[in-house]
Parts: sequence; C-alpha cells; structure tokens
Amino acid sequence: MEDIHQNPFPPPHAPTPTTVDFPPHFRCPISMELMQDPVTISTGVSFERANIEKWFFTYNKKTCPATMQTIVNFDITPNYTLKRLILSWKMKDQSCSSTSSLLPSSSMEYHDVVADLLKNIESSPFKASSLKKLRLLMAVDDVAAVGAKPVFVRVNGFEVLIGIVTQVAICESSDFANFEACEEALGVLSQFPFSKTEKPFELLSEPEAIKSMAIVLQRGSIEGRFYAMEMLQQISKKGYDWNSLTKHQIIDLFKSILELASDEIIKKASAIKTTDSSIVTHCRYGTLFSSALELLIEIMESSKKSRLLSIEAGAVCVMIDLLPDSNRSKCEKILHILKLLSECAEGRSAMGEHIMGIATVTKKMSISNTATKIGMKILWLICNYHPSERVLEEMMGCGTVKKLLGILNNGDGRSSTKEKAKKVMKLHGSFWRRFPCFPYEYRDYLKLINQ
Repeated sequence: MEDIHQNPFPPPHAPTPTTVDFPPHFRCPISMELMQDPVTISTGVSFERANIEKWFFTYNKKTCPATMQTIVNFDITPNYTLKRLILSWKMKDQSCSSTSSLLPSSSMEYHDVVADLLKNIESSPFKASSLKKLRLLMAVDDVAAVGAKPVFVRVNGFEVLIGIVTQVAICESSDFANFEACEEALGVLSQFPFSKTEKPFELLSEPEAIKSMAIVLQRGSIEGRFYAMEMLQQISKKGYDWNSLTKHQIIDLFKSILELASDEIIKKASAIKTTDSSIVTHCRYGTLFSSALELLIEIMESSKKSRLLSIEAGAVCVMIDLLPDSNRSKCEKILHILKLLSECAEGRSAMGEHIMGIATVTKKMSISNTATKIGMKILWLICNYHPSERVLEEMMGCGTVKKLLGILNNGDGRSSTKEKAKKVMKLHGSFWRRFPCFPYEYRDYLKLINQ
C-alpha cells in the first residue's frame, strides 16, 4: 500500500503577503502555491501542471494527491476557465503592477487599447509582441462587462487576425516571425467561442485558414499546435462541412493530423527515464494526441468520402502502429477510428494487408469491455466482407479464433458482441476446424452453432 504520509515535494517557503492573499481555490493542493498552468485530472481536482506531472511521471504515484483515490486514467486536461480566473485576479491585484497596467478602467479605454494593438499588428512587421498582449487581454473573463471582447469585434479584430493566420498558407515559405505571429493569432482566436452563424466561423472555414492550421499542426510549437487543434475542433463541433474542401486539401489536413498523432511514439520514447522537462513535454503531447484522435473521429464520421480520403492519407497504417502502446482511453479511440475505416472496402483491405493489423486489434480487445465490443465489430466486418484465406489463416495463427471462442463461451447471454462472434464462427468455423491447433474441445461446439 502506498504511504500516504510520504510527500515527495519539499514544503513551500514561508508564505509572504503576496502569496497569502489569493483565493484558496487558486492554490495547488500539492505545492500550496498560486497555480500558473492549472490542469484537471480524472478525480476532478485541479493542480499546477508541473506538480501533478512530477507526481505521476517522476514519482510514479497511482493516487490523487488531494483525495488519495486510486487513479486508473492518467489523462491531464487543461483547466482554461480556472486559468482565466487566476489571470483576471492577478491583473486586478495591486502587487502585479506590470500586468495591471494592461488593464484599462473604462469602456473607452478598452476600445483605445484594442484599437492600438490591432493598429500595431497591422502596421508592424514584428507582430508577435502586440499579439501576445492582445491574447493576455482577451483571456480575462470579467472584463466582458466593460466591453473588451465586443470592442474587438467592432474594430474587425477577427478579420485582422485571420488574415495573419492565412498568410502561412498563402506564403508557405513564411519566415519565423510570420509563423510566430500566426501561432499567437490562433491563441487570441481560441479565446472566443462562436456559433456557426458568426463571422469567425465563416472566416476560419475558408480553405486558406484550414490549410494554415494544418501547417501549424505539422510545424508549430506545442502551444501553437494546441491553438490550431482547438480551433479545428471548434469549427468541427459547430458543423463545418468537411466535404467542402477539395480532395487535395482534406488529404493534406489528414496527413497533418496523422503526423501529429505519430509524434506520440517519438515523445513517449524520448520521455522514458529522462529529465522532468522531457516528461512534461511528453505529457503535453499526450493531451494533444488525444485531441488529434477526437478530431479524426469527428471528420471521419461526417461522411464516407472523408473516410476514404483518410485511408488514402495512410490512416489505417498510422492507427495500427499507434495501437500497441496506447492506454485504455486512447486505445478505444483508435479502435473506433479503425472501425469507421473498416466500414469501407478500402479500409478492410488495408487492415487485412497490414502485417500486424488483425493481431494488434485482437490483443488490444482485452483492455476493456468497450474495446472488446469495437474490436469484435472490426473483426466481423473483415470476416464478413474480406474473407481471404490469408486473413483467415492469420486469425488462426495470431489468436483471433481463440478470442472469438472465448467470447462465445462467456456468460453475456445474447449480447451484440457474442452474436457477431457467433456469426463469424458460422461463416468460417469449418475452415479453422481443419487446423491442428484448433482447440479440440470446441470441435463439437461448432456443430451446435451451425445447427
């Protein structure tokens, strides 16, 4: 049993007036200090990112530091709402004079500050500094009453920023300054929730904007990739018609997302037994990886055309390669993607042709009931529509047939998963029965199934 009295973190320094006065819910339960980058874990408690990552990944703790509940899901989610509340409090606090100087005191002053920043952004070749200030201003929740965000809309801020974003697509050989400005512009835009009928959705739906965000996913910093992913997910959730993109454009987008997802393997390998900074980077990539999977699911579910184009972009191979090292939640998402792809003949063919496709799906089915259900659907699709002898022989050799017999032998009654296993055995049981390695005790059982 884990020693709950052992604290791997040194006690905080004696509190000073500037560290005592902040609200208690802004305090990290581990360090007892003001949080700068709050994140939430599966128990619903928020911590400073660096502290909880050290707790999980350096000290290998398996419990929540606040509740001491056992943790199964180690996913870490940024708590943007709490971060904005902390930033709002810091900007109002008299001790943060350098930050407070950015916060105007009247609606007219807000108009002037936003207008001046946008003017600097439009006229200066070095836009990143003004964009960072604008992002800081837009992040404050309680300034809305004075009118900062509405003012931003009135002075055509969206047009200015999305114009900066699209420059990356228009001039693909953009220099570092332009690329940094694009990332900062996406950071500002990510502060604004919007509906399908509003201007931001219309502007971000343009092919040049989509292409720019895809480029940032490939070549951007971690922060830039987060911003680009957040914007792509936002327009997807608002009902963006992915079929409006040309074949070339959507394949390029799929390649960017898949390349980002593939980085998970690299980051995981580089984070093992390395420095704390490497582990932090790996964890942030893990969160980004989950978002990439969710976006792939949203796009693929929109139409059969999108699934076909994702197959052409290499989605089947990438997902199979990512599956072996995935944890439960990521495994279920990857299997869901493979199920969507297996609903197309091209996807089933790619699954059958991959040397590890059937074996990897079979092995990961045991990770959870959901994985078993999705994995069984994949196997049923392949066996029902792509029953080549080579695939059937591979199923016998890699343990898939044994898995199917195990599903049939469990006590789930007439579950959909068991019914699919039964249908597969009816279709191909006689073929597998000829193999010497087919379990002897199940030979008569096949006769009962076929009656």
